[in-house]
Amino acid sequence: MTVVAHPSLLRELVERCETLRRHAASGGSQEVARRLEDATYTLCVVTGTRQLDAALSVARRQLADAMTRQPPFRH
Repeated sequence: MTVVAHPSLLRELVERCETLRRHAASGGSQEVARRLEDATYTLCVVTGTRQLDAALSVARRQLADAMTRQPPFRH
């Protein structure tokens, strides 16, 4: 049995990693680098990967799978 993180957690982690990576690439501070490292570690743990690109890929796939299993709530 594979454990999959809740979609809201995955979405938040993906967005955080992508935002921090953009800030780091444009000359971010030591604080940005540390926060990116922390977010990367967390995303890797919840996706069972070891590198950010792999973690992002797995998280996106899991999010897409979650959307096909349960469409978003509509009013």
